[in-house]
Amino acid sequence: MPHFDRRDVLRMGALPFLPLSHARASSDVSCIFLMLVGGPSQLDTWDPKPDAPSHIRSPFRPIRTNVPGVEISELFPRMARQADKYALIRGCYHTAEPIHEAGHQLMQTGRLCEDQDVEHPHIGSVVASLSASKHVLLPGPIGHTGGSPRHGQTAGSLGSDHDPRATSPDLRAESQSTRERYGRNAFGQSCLAARRLVESKSARFVTINMFDTVFHQTTWDMHGSAPFSSMDGYRDHVGPMFDRAYSALLEDLHHRGLLSCTLVVATGEFGRSPKINPAGGRDHWPECWTMLMAGGGVKGGQIIGASDKIAAEPRDRPVSPQEVAATIYHALGVPLSTQLSARGIPIVDPGIRPVSELFG
Repeated sequence: MPHFDRRDVLRMGALPFLPLSHARASSDVSCIFLMLVGGPSQLDTWDPKPDAPSHIRSPFRPIRTNVPGVEISELFPRMARQADKYALIRGCYHTAEPIHEAGHQLMQTGRLCEDQDVEHPHIGSVVASLSASKHVLLPGPIGHTGGSPRHGQTAGSLGSDHDPRATSPDLRAESQSTRERYGRNAFGQSCLAARRLVESKSARFVTINMFDTVFHQTTWDMHGSAPFSSMDGYRDHVGPMFDRAYSALLEDLHHRGLLSCTLVVATGEFGRSPKINPAGGRDHWPECWTMLMAGGGVKGGQIIGASDKIAAEPRDRPVSPQEVAATIYHALGVPLSTQLSARGIPIVDPGIRPVSELFG
């Protein structure tokens, strides 16, 4: 696999994209893609296993949601009140190396870059190109993927004609109470900016990286000791940050009549090991994790698939990164037969289908 600098991979919204066949995206649905950098622990977030052995179960208790029979971690009380708006996919997995770079490629393109002559485009670049809209990457955690790329961009390298100021939403137009609801941090304000972008139709696909690195700051990368994060970091920082911003985003989209035409995807690049390690954290685990989808035709209040008794692997309805990509393309009206015209490579492999249960 070609080498990528970690910060380059976290800027996958700037990946180059090869010319596509002349298909068009026919849906009016937009997408906000929340990349939960570091890989959230399924056991400590949205797939609690309170009956698991002590060396596996989370220190956080499960709480009921507004959907009967659905429980999530106590870290997310606001989300618990809105479970009817999102679907939990509890059998996500991939078979690549358990490293951040591989997971970021898979979840944002559907494939690994195994051929140095081909860089598979970010899902947002495909959608934006077929929609003939702009492509902008803003500095910091928020990246806006809205249209066709310019002169040979590579990961982390933007063409000189990109001016982030031209499309950066002015959050000063929002009330102080609204800004507080999303959280006074980069991720919360980026979620608010994303809502403004899809509402104004300034971008059809918005990618937000929740963090720009997993080192020396509190993120989802919970190994238990420095330079990474701890269980306490989930409780005191990352969990509340996500709970506040995600819930505010869904609330606003719903109240403004935008949720039905805005797909909100939230996923990490992998999950965490079921067994708690000696440092009191969990390590990389691509065999199983939970992701969230809401809006854009997705039926909320449901659970797709299930993990085994310790959330180590899918028990039923496993979902691969290519199926995630196919699902996003389907919701946004992109034909799965669309090809990279330079090499005749389809955007998803033949036979890959969307997770149809989401749209039941």
